[in-house]
Amino acid sequence: MMEGNLPEDLANLSELDEKSLLEVLTGRFTQNLIYTYIGDILVAINPFKYLSIYEKAVSEGYKCHEKKSLPPHIFAVADRAYQSMLGRLATGPKNQCIVISGESGAGKTESTKLLLRHIMELCKANSQLEQQILQAFGNAQTVMNDNSSRFGKYIQLRFQNSSVKGAKINEYLLEKSRVVHQDEGEQNFHIFYFMLAGISAEDKEIYGLLDPTRYRYLNGRFGQDDIVQTWRVKYAEVCNAMDMVGFEEQGQFGVQEEDLLKSLTCTTSMTRGEAIQRLHNQQQAEDARDSIAKVAYGRVFGWIVSKINELLAPKVDCDVELNEIGILDIFGFENFAVNRFEQLCINLANEQLQFFFNHHIFLMEQKEYKEEGITWDTITYKDNKPILDLFLTKPIGILSLLDEQSAFPQATDRDFVDKLNSKFKTAPNFEVVRNHTPLFTIVHYAGKVQYNASGFLEKNRDTIPANIRELFINSVTPLLSVLFAATISRTGTLMPRRAKLQVADDNFNSTRKQSVGAQFKHSLAVLMEKMFAAGPHFVRCIKPNRSKQPDQLDSKLVMDQLRYNGLMETIRIRRDGFSWRPTFREFAERYNILLLKPDLPMDKSSCMSILNSTELSGWKCGSSRLFFKYWHQEELARLLETLGRAALVIQKNYRARICRRRYLALLAEIRRQRQAQREREEREEEERRRQQLEEERKRRLELEQENLRPASPPVPLPRKKKPEPRPRSVLSVIPKASHLAPVPRPRSKLFEPIDEERIKEKHLKKTNTIRWFKETQVRKLTRDGEFPSWFHGMITRRGADRCRHYMVEMQSNGKYVILGEDRAHSSLTDLVQYHTQVGIKPFMELLTVPCGQMCDQEPDYEELRAFTSSSSSSSSSSLPAVEHPAEDRDMDTGSHKVHLQMQRLFLPPGGNSNTDSHKPPVLKRISDRRRRVEAQMEHKEDDPTAENRPFPRLYPSIRLAMREIQQIQQVQTHTHTHTHTQDIHNIYRPG
Repeated sequence: MMEGNLPEDLANLSELDEKSLLEVLTGRFTQNLIYTYIGDILVAINPFKYLSIYEKAVSEGYKCHEKKSLPPHIFAVADRAYQSMLGRLATGPKNQCIVISGESGAGKTESTKLLLRHIMELCKANSQLEQQILQAFGNAQTVMNDNSSRFGKYIQLRFQNSSVKGAKINEYLLEKSRVVHQDEGEQNFHIFYFMLAGISAEDKEIYGLLDPTRYRYLNGRFGQDDIVQTWRVKYAEVCNAMDMVGFEEQGQFGVQEEDLLKSLTCTTSMTRGEAIQRLHNQQQAEDARDSIAKVAYGRVFGWIVSKINELLAPKVDCDVELNEIGILDIFGFENFAVNRFEQLCINLANEQLQFFFNHHIFLMEQKEYKEEGITWDTITYKDNKPILDLFLTKPIGILSLLDEQSAFPQATDRDFVDKLNSKFKTAPNFEVVRNHTPLFTIVHYAGKVQYNASGFLEKNRDTIPANIRELFINSVTPLLSVLFAATISRTGTLMPRRAKLQVADDNFNSTRKQSVGAQFKHSLAVLMEKMFAAGPHFVRCIKPNRSKQPDQLDSKLVMDQLRYNGLMETIRIRRDGFSWRPTFREFAERYNILLLKPDLPMDKSSCMSILNSTELSGWKCGSSRLFFKYWHQEELARLLETLGRAALVIQKNYRARICRRRYLALLAEIRRQRQAQREREEREEEERRRQQLEEERKRRLELEQENLRPASPPVPLPRKKKPEPRPRSVLSVIPKASHLAPVPRPRSKLFEPIDEERIKEKHLKKTNTIRWFKETQVRKLTRDGEFPSWFHGMITRRGADRCRHYMVEMQSNGKYVILGEDRAHSSLTDLVQYHTQVGIKPFMELLTVPCGQMCDQEPDYEELRAFTSSSSSSSSSSLPAVEHPAEDRDMDTGSHKVHLQMQRLFLPPGGNSNTDSHKPPVLKRISDRRRRVEAQMEHKEDDPTAENRPFPRLYPSIRLAMREIQQIQQVQTHTHTHTHTQDIHNIYRPG
């Protein structure tokens, strides 16, 4: 087949047979086109190498895109699920689920990470640090996969409108037996190798860790130098992820060594009031040791999942309805040389997923064709329901018989297999194996698997000796006590509760406790219930070869996977069938806008009118619902989008018309007001002119009357004596004119009314900040009793000329992180040191030298000198108080000189003002409250009348006096220390 003839959708194949199907997939794989559609189903072939199709620019293109406009991609599935959840496609808002299936090594875990990443980008949410933690503790290397998930998980992303508000992770069947035993070519869980490679020498000594090759649980093997270096990096990433998510350091697990040794080597029982000890043989002691390791690791993993769920819980009201997208990443089908209890449960889960796929794609669809009277040639498919009945039927299913045998203390694994052989010897999917080893064979949908039943009963019971459990519950380590006192839900979820030192009953090992098989069975039922209630999206992962090599495709292996996944039948039903089947009412409610008629009845005739107004073809009408091809949803969504754009144009023009109408009305009002103003001014001007004319007329009349009076000679006035000059001193005693009022001085802002509540609130906030800083930060920041040169305080004022600012947040676990970064640090000093080597996002700037930025005003936080070591202060206080001109030269600005004078004014006797010369700028300019208090206390001792004065008599300015008055009026209130966000934004000047 030519390169240009490789279809992106296998439902469009002109000839549908196995040869053409394999040819298309092989041709696309050789061109690094690993994704192919089957209608709305995505087929993904693991490339076993890095591809550039996951870059940021590519993911941007798959946001609200049309399916036909871009090649098939995992991002398209994420976008489709997100848009469907919001109700932007054919259906209204509805919960969605994405089911990723395939055998081990097919790429399910990586597909899950890519789906989560794209959904997080669509809703502008945070990264996937939780997945990094769970993979370290729950994944391991197997012969089939270097990063195999040894547990199943269903991730529920919860949304309010279009933004994610929280998440929940459901975990299923962790393979705890891997902790104590691994087959040839396999490894233990990743976290053991990461920790032993990356932990520091000091921590290794604290925890008593030995050379990795000495541990039996690692089979005495470790890795080569290059692999160890990779593990070391992975360990740092996991620790950082746990810091970023919010985990707190828990310390070392611990119980008394003698008590533990006693619990492992003997069992204590009470007979007639006497304690009787029975010593264990070597095998019993080893079994007790292994059971402790398995239970402890399983409960730690459950606690991690529980803690993550607690941190990811939606922060909204309980009555707020949230939409949901679920992503199922569960173990793939497995068939090893030796298959044990874990493989039985894993393959049962895959049988359940295959049934879910068949139910949605074949069973439910073809059943509706028959009920609705649609002409249809039935497509046969491989129904695996008989296999599920073999496992799950009560009371004679495999799991029920396993629980029955587990309830008998004396029952053996051979007894269990004999029971299976007698019950299912005639079942078509069960084969009897004649062997001295307890073996049996199940014919799964993906092929025959032979199981070794050795250890089935013990793993299903999952018990631990009561004396050992009581020992751990009474441990001095709080976390260890909580883990072993916790209960397990019906679905196998850890439910931590407060531990009781006295164990009244042993619920852990009671007969009422559900077995592992029963828990797994119930958890699968709950999972299926969630998935059946959501809109499904399927991703079928294919493994190209067993050697995990890139650019190699084993045709036989791929064809086997295509057959047992039923992809041939899937292509046929997607090509000929109708995947979207809404009822008349659902369709009419969604698309009645296409007719542009209000009050349309929700019946069949309205649906026909709507469809006849479109150009859709290939759909069918049943008795109660319509039948559409998978591409019809996109066609109808495009029509709605066209109407939406038209509505926007209508709204734009309507709003423009309304705005113009308002504008013209306002313009007319302005013109009317201006005209009225002009008329009023004209009337006032006319009145003013009339008054002037009237005054002029009166003045003329007065002049005329004056001219008519008879003339008379003027009478001379007596001559005054010239005053003699008086002495200048006399002028000073002359009183000022009483009619001249004194010029009032401008009122000072310091004497304005004081807002007592605001002052109290500000003081409480400052007190809490200082308390928090003193108790949590001083020890981390000071070096040799001094603050580092880059420290400018907890909060600084921002000037006009400033360098770039970075907000530093202290998380709930005491770690520090620059907002926008994905790395947490144990202290501010570590944070600064790290970012002198690694740039800060988004500009990737390095911190180079202290910025030297200085405050124009006095900083608004408390004196910090008292928090440094007392050695430096005691040494400085022994020196005589002298003035240093060098300080005046360094602080030659007016504000600094005034501050220096004020500082010396309140310097206690014997103090030395030169102690600040080597301090950072912030400590040279902060208010010296401590010294002022000491000076006041010493002044009180010298002046017995001072206690009657509420504040000192002498101040260099009214401002200081008023500040002292306000401080005395403030009420000291004891409050709890709060977590504060530090604005250390001017720590360093970026380079």
